[in-house]
Amino acid sequence: MASSGPVSELTAHLGYWLRQVSNHVSQAFARKLEAQDVTVAEWVVLRELHDADAIAPSQLAERLGMTRGAITKLADRLIVKQLLARSADSRDARAQKLALTARGRKLVPKLAQLADHNDAEFFGHLTQAEHQFMERVLRDLVDRHRLHVVPVS
Repeated sequence: MASSGPVSELTAHLGYWLRQVSNHVSQAFARKLEAQDVTVAEWVVLRELHDADAIAPSQLAERLGMTRGAITKLADRLIVKQLLARSADSRDARAQKLALTARGRKLVPKLAQLADHNDAEFFGHLTQAEHQFMERVLRDLVDRHRLHVVPVS
């Protein structure tokens, strides 16, 4: 089949460069979390619950842009790891609440430090102005395209 015009280079696309950086940043962070027996998705749930009292799985799913089924699976894994507890809602015994255990609450700051170190490894060379510019551009893209599902993979 004949080409109808010039074919752009792969590297001519911003998406290529975003993917290149994103993949490496994400994979490095995933390896750091793996050493703590936590996945990126589990980290996202733990971090979200760190600043909250016990909340309903449906609320957590809404906050993170995940399905209730995905939250249930993640919660089950975190309960087995003794990082999360599930309890009945005091106002409605049919409803459930999720909360960090003492062990989970103690682990979150350590995992946050890993996230901070990972960011520093990849972006620490940027000046403050470059960092702020990059963040502003990325936040604008997120808002403009309504990308409000929390990335977990």
